[in-house]
Amino acid sequence: MNSLIILLAMAGYGYGAWRFWRGFHRTNFSQGRLYLTLLWPVFLVADKRYRQNFSKALKGR
Repeated sequence: MNSLIILLAMAGYGYGAWRFWRGFHRTNFSQGRLYLTLLWPVFLVADKRYRQNFSKALKGR
């Protein structure tokens, strides 16, 4: 059961990273694509501007 939870968490993390990576051009960011993608859960919780840009990247707004 624990391995299933870990697997689902890793899949969710990977999916979020992949979606942000693919939509990075829609954000206001011009640099830092790799570290912004790798640390997306931390920035999503900690930074309002990042949340807005993350939403743009995923939704295409």
